Amino acid sequence: MSTVRAKKHLGQHFLNDKNAAKKIVDALDPSLGFTQVLEVGPGMGVLSDFLLQRETYETWLIDVDDESIAYLADKYPQLEHRLIHGDFLNLDFQAHFHPHIAVIGNFPYNISSQILFKILEERDRVIQMTGMFQKEVAERCVAKPGSKEYGILSVFLQAYYEVEYLFTVKAGAFNPPPKVLSGVIKMTRNKIQTLDCDEKLFWRVVKAAFNQRRKTLRNALSAVLPKEKMSDNPLYELRAERLHVNDFEQLTREISAVL
Repeated sequence: MSTVRAKKHLGQHFLNDKNAAKKIVDALDPSLGFTQVLEVGPGMGVLSDFLLQRETYETWLIDVDDESIAYLADKYPQLEHRLIHGDFLNLDFQAHFHPHIAVIGNFPYNISSQILFKILEERDRVIQMTGMFQKEVAERCVAKPGSKEYGILSVFLQAYYEVEYLFTVKAGAFNPPPKVLSGVIKMTRNKIQTLDCDEKLFWRVVKAAFNQRRKTLRNALSAVLPKEKMSDNPLYELRAERLHVNDFEQLTREISAVL
């Protein structure tokens, strides 16, 4: 098989810039202790070529596309069981991987958020991720309090990972070219094993806060905690976009104490 057709319904835009591909792979840091790297949506293997040159870790590939899987199986016969035909969003990490792995990819733009939330679900196993997203999504991942890009995704990712914007990739580096710019980010698991609060409640508080981001938290969080039970903590008078991760932790602890 000589090529793979990019499929619009799978959000495929195959990277053909080898310099960009090498930079994405080079951003991985095996000194963190992972011995396996999972590439999501390898397409025709532009990242895989560089991954498979590395001997410090074992490369795994996962793709939902039948045509890509057939192409990759022919191109990389050495992979055998390390080529998974399936959906990353439904992948059972425990069945395949060691306690610490890295994830990499030129991720399909139509499921970017779901991919990041899947990584968050597996945050105790995924100690690093480098990858390409639509630039707008990449900017949301690294956004800081006070910016319009700062939101639910920013808070959740930055609660568990150090997130860094690496570089921008123009549309001409892909086939077919997307209608947007792309951004590469690196996420490295921080040293916090669990947050200093009830984590389920933390997620609920953050979602409620940003779902009504134009309101102050005293109003936005009234479905989580009745206003009459709220303290005079000045954080309640701010909007969600002004709060840092540790502010959300503080509010979660306070809410948990009176629920």
